[in-house]
Amino acid sequence: MSSSVAGADTRERILAAAVGRIASEGIDGVRIARIAMDAGVSASLVHYHFDTREELLAEALAWSYEHVGTQRAEIEQDADATHAQRLGRIVDQCLPLTAELREDWVVWMELWLRAVRHPELQPVAEDLYTRLHDWFADEIAAGIADGEFTPCDPGEVADRTLSQCDGLGVRHVIGDRTITLQVAREIVTASLARDLGIIQHQLDTMVSVP
Repeated sequence: MSSSVAGADTRERILAAAVGRIASEGIDGVRIARIAMDAGVSASLVHYHFDTREELLAEALAWSYEHVGTQRAEIEQDADATHAQRLGRIVDQCLPLTAELREDWVVWMELWLRAVRHPELQPVAEDLYTRLHDWFADEIAAGIADGEFTPCDPGEVADRTLSQCDGLGVRHVIGDRTITLQVAREIVTASLARDLGIIQHQLDTMVSVP
């Protein structure tokens, strides 16, 4: 393995460890020594890759959102899926349906709180929402163009859907027992189906909702 590849792998492990610590302890509780331990490296190596703790945390937050682009590519490569099925899978990625997504959600909530007081993190949050908004809007626009959906404003529907995912997702993560993941997904897909002029079950996916 070349030194550049090894370095990239080390950096990935450090970022992944940082995300895990942010999710379990919150940004303010994260310590470089614990991140290094989780990543299986020395604290000095963490400092070699990241000049400051704040730089590491900001990059870890951004890194955790990279799965958005990865998941988008995987979903778009499914040529047999309808636009509705793809939208259903996008909804799944925007709710804390799995342990991994729940960890991402906790990290995102940390970012939202942090960005209120630290303007340097606001572009990270804005970039995340831009990616998610465009993901929804592009798929909706493609479905309209192919005659699968009733004409509507893709951007407006994307914003409404994201707002619902956020609100319901937060209520579930903080322990609101009235908002199960099944209830959250039902509410989001029912609203989305009305906007698109389709039947709700067309947004069903193979994901088992807890």
